Amino acid sequence: MKFFKVTMSQKNLKIGTDCIGVGVGALIFNNQGKIFLAKRGPKAKNERGKWEIPGGAVEFNETLEEALKREVFEEYEIKIVIKKLLTVHDHIIADEFQHWVSPTYICEIIAGSPKIMEPEKCTQLSWYTLTEAQKLPLSIITKSDLEYLKNHS
Repeated sequence: MKFFKVTMSQKNLKIGTDCIGVGVGALIFNNQGKIFLAKRGPKAKNERGKWEIPGGAVEFNETLEEALKREVFEEYEIKIVIKKLLTVHDHIIADEFQHWVSPTYICEIIAGSPKIMEPEKCTQLSWYTLTEAQKLPLSIITKSDLEYLKNHS
């Protein structure tokens, strides 16, 4: 694997706004087939107040899978196993002038029980059926992921 050196001018770029960002998501189901969703808090990077699947930004020199496991543990103190790739979407938030490429993986919790670890970024969490979830005010990418799931399962 070849690694690239980041220049000082690149370090000042705002990911998702000054350049396209990569954000991974975990579509997690419980034993009843319900989906884990969290409500974005007042200090979330974007789409505050919307419900979403867990995930976050990929850091430089981090694999998609490493980023997803790290983000889910940091935000909800759960460990997951990644089962398979569900889909990849362009997550374009026109109102906020942001563009992310967002792969979503089907995942399973292998340790822990979800709890809010970053209350400024997440204000609520719960489990929903697909039908219930689609009635919530969802983030753009979560809406796309759930629509994809509905049409391809």
